[in-house]
Amino acid sequence: MDAGMNTSTHLKAQARCPLQEHFLPRKNSKENLDRFIPNRSAMDFDYAHFALTEGNKSGKEDEVKVSSPSREAYRKQLAETMNLNHTRILAFRNKPQAPLDLLPTDHSSSLHHQPKSVKPRRYIPQTSERTLDAPDIVDDFYLNLLDWGSANVLAIALGHTVYLWDASTGSTSELVTIDEEKGPVTSINWAPDGRHVAVGLNNSEVQLWDSGSNRQLRTLKGCHQSRVGSLAWNNHILTTGGMDGQIVNNDVRIRSHIVETYRGHTQEVCGLKWSGSGQQLASGGNDNVVHVWDRSVASSNSTTQWLHRLEEHTSAVKALAWCPFQANLLATGGGGGDRTIKFWNTHTGACLNSVDTGSQVCSLLWSKNERELLSSHGFTQNQLTLWKYPSMVKMAELTGHTSRVLYMAQSPDGCTVATAAGDETLKFWNVFGVPETTKKAAPKAVHEPFSHVNRIR
Repeated sequence: MDAGMNTSTHLKAQARCPLQEHFLPRKNSKENLDRFIPNRSAMDFDYAHFALTEGNKSGKEDEVKVSSPSREAYRKQLAETMNLNHTRILAFRNKPQAPLDLLPTDHSSSLHHQPKSVKPRRYIPQTSERTLDAPDIVDDFYLNLLDWGSANVLAIALGHTVYLWDASTGSTSELVTIDEEKGPVTSINWAPDGRHVAVGLNNSEVQLWDSGSNRQLRTLKGCHQSRVGSLAWNNHILTTGGMDGQIVNNDVRIRSHIVETYRGHTQEVCGLKWSGSGQQLASGGNDNVVHVWDRSVASSNSTTQWLHRLEEHTSAVKALAWCPFQANLLATGGGGGDRTIKFWNTHTGACLNSVDTGSQVCSLLWSKNERELLSSHGFTQNQLTLWKYPSMVKMAELTGHTSRVLYMAQSPDGCTVATAAGDETLKFWNVFGVPETTKKAAPKAVHEPFSHVNRIR
C-alpha cells in the first residue's frame, strides 16, 4: 500500500516539475527530428548556384563526352585543383567544443579515483541465522557456559550436562553429565588444540576431558574453596578463577598442578583472558576491579603481585577482550551499575577511552578480520552492538533475545558468533562478515548448527 502511494506521488511530482526534459518515443520519421542550422561562412554561394542551375546540364554532357578512364581521371584532378570537388551544397556548424574543465586537473582526477578507493559497506544481517532451544541454561551473570574451539566444535553447558556440536559433521553429542552433588557446570573452555576441554564445577573442582575419545583425563582439586566460574588456557597452563577471589595457574602436565596463585580480588572472579602473546592475563571480578598480571614475574613461592590494578569501573567486570591487531590494548565491560566499555593500554595502565553503552555489558568480542568490536548486553534491549574502532560509532544493533545475552563465542574463522541468553535460546549471527581468504576460496557446503534437532538435551 505504501509503495503504491509513493509511486503515485512520485509520478505526480514529476508531472508538476517545471523545466523537466520529457522524452517520448519516436513514432514515425516526421516526429522528434533534429534542427540543423546552415553555416553561411562555410558555404560557397557561387558554386552552389552553379550546381543547382548548370551543374545537372554539364553533368549530362560530360557523361556523353567521357569515353575513357583517363579522361575521367583528368576531370577529377582538375576539379580538385580548382576547388570544384564539392559534394554538398549546404554546410552546417561543427560540434560544439568540449566544456572547459573548471576544476584543476589534480582535483578532478582525485574525485574520479576516490570511489575506487572507498571500501563498500559490508551488509550486516539484522536477524540471527538460526535460533535453537537451550533448556536449563543457568541464568547467572558470573558464569561462562559457552565456548567455540579451534577444531570448530561448539561446547555449551546446560544445567549439569555439557553438549558438543561438530561443525564438520553437523552432529550433536553429549560429553558429560555431572553428578548432582558436584554440579551444576559453572564454566567451560577449550584448550588451544581444540580437542581437550576444561569443565569447571560448582563444588570447586575442574575436570579435563578428551572430546575425541569422550574420556575424562583428570580432575584438578585443591585450587579453590567454592565454585569455579571462569577458565582460560595458555598452552599447557589452565588458569582458573573462583568465587573465593583467587586465580590459580595449573600445569596440567604434572601431578602437582598448582604452579602460581594470583591474589588481588576480594570477591568472585568472573572473567579471565590471556593476551595473544601469552605474557599478560586480565582478570575481572565482582569487586568492580580489573587486574593485569604479568606471566614473566609470576612466582610459585609467594603471591604474585599484579602489574596493574584498574578501579574505574563501578560494577562487576565480566567482559574482557584483548585486541588482536594492537598489542597491549584491552577492552573491558562493566555490569548493570556501570554500563561502560573501557579501553586500556596495559603497558602503562592508562585508560584510553570510555563509552557509555546504556545497559549492562555481559561479553565482548573483537573481530578477527576488521577493526570492530561486538558487545552483548542486558536490560533493556538485550541486544548485540557492533562498534567501529577506534571511533566507537555504532555499526549495527542486533536484537532477538528476550533476556540478557550472557554468553558469546566466536567461530574459528571469525565470521559467526554464537550467543546464549537467560531466555534459554542459542542464536547464531553472521555479524563479522566473511574474511578475504574465505571469499576467494571455492564455495563448500556449510552445515547449520543443530540442523537436525530442535532441542539440545
